[in-house]
Amino acid sequence: MGSFVLLLIGRLKRFRMFNRLVEKLVNRLNTPTIQKLEGVRDEIEQSRILLGRQYALILQASKISNLSEAEFKVFSQWGEDGIIQYLISRIPIPNKMFIEFGVEDYRESNTRFLLVNNNWSGLVMDGSAQNVEQIRSMPLYWRHDLNAKCAFITAENINFLIRESGIHGDIGLLSIDIDGNDYWVWKAISEEIISPRIVIVEYNSLLGKERAVTIPYAADFQRSKAHFSNLYYGASLKAFCQLAEEKGYQFVGSNSTGSNAFFVRSDVIGNLPVWDSENGYVESQVREGRDGTGKLMFWAGTKRLKMMGHLPVIDLESGRIITVDSVVGKN
Repeated sequence: MGSFVLLLIGRLKRFRMFNRLVEKLVNRLNTPTIQKLEGVRDEIEQSRILLGRQYALILQASKISNLSEAEFKVFSQWGEDGIIQYLISRIPIPNKMFIEFGVEDYRESNTRFLLVNNNWSGLVMDGSAQNVEQIRSMPLYWRHDLNAKCAFITAENINFLIRESGIHGDIGLLSIDIDGNDYWVWKAISEEIISPRIVIVEYNSLLGKERAVTIPYAADFQRSKAHFSNLYYGASLKAFCQLAEEKGYQFVGSNSTGSNAFFVRSDVIGNLPVWDSENGYVESQVREGRDGTGKLMFWAGTKRLKMMGHLPVIDLESGRIITVDSVVGKN
């Protein structure tokens, strides 16, 4: 069993590398060649899907103690495809519908494998009209029941956008990754409009595990413009865990890169293990911090905090504005 899984993972990685090469060539060549290479890419993606499907079947019969053990990626960034497949094999989901926003061009996303492998339906949203047009031009857009909408998500418009799409009630999954106001947007989503059984949110592990903090809300927040480091965004894991509890969800784990947290609605959680924010916290090792010129610094650990320690966050338990330094100093 173990060697077979490793073989599948190895093949999946090779297919992904080759697919990236095809994408680079497509951008350089003429139309007839592009059409041929698009055909090659389509075949590669079908092979990746097949491998992912085989691994998903293995997960259905597996017992794991931590969600990161279920990771594999076909279209997701960090292995979320596997975690999602594991969760939907453990949770009854009558309405196989998803909503995901912050998808860019949908080449890499949390829900694309659900769409093409499990034939779910869904709504994806991104703030770039070019990205949305690219999604609509993909073959998967007519092959599956997918709605792509261009919208800059805010706490003020999210309920309107969901209601306008026609999606409502008890749905399968909600994925939030907008690199900024994630906490405020989830808080704003009305349970009277949608009640997803699984919620995935990106947390900022640099904000530690002991304090419930988030960036102050600004409707026009953009991570790349808020601070040159590109590290100032989002909320701590504890902030999301507290919000989840308020909304009737429980925290079932993080991915191994310390970027995404997974929550399941309490009434359908079954035998899934539940974690608290301290024991389920994973520190991100991603070294994406930049200096004032935009150059990657490759800093790890607490050294990354030196770039943004003076910036404000809200302590959600006291309601006070404090600095990032004061949060991390107590972790």
